Amino acid sequence: MRVDLQLKINADPRLKTFIREYPYWYQRLNRNPTLFKAFISDMKDKYKIKTSDKINRTLNNISMLEAFLDVLK
Repeated sequence: MRVDLQLKINADPRLKTFIREYPYWYQRLNRNPTLFKAFISDMKDKYKIKTSDKINRTLNNISMLEAFLDVLK
């Protein structure tokens, strides 16, 4: 794997953990270093840290609070 990719992965603990959990990314990045953006996208999908996931979590929390307040009435 290219040194710059190794440095980027080691600098971010989430990327480091992800590549250890899904080792097929070692092979894919070794063969094609341009897949780094796909690697980051896959990590965000698996860890659910995309913007849409954050919005859904917030909406779920609001729904839960509404239900809780309805119970208290």
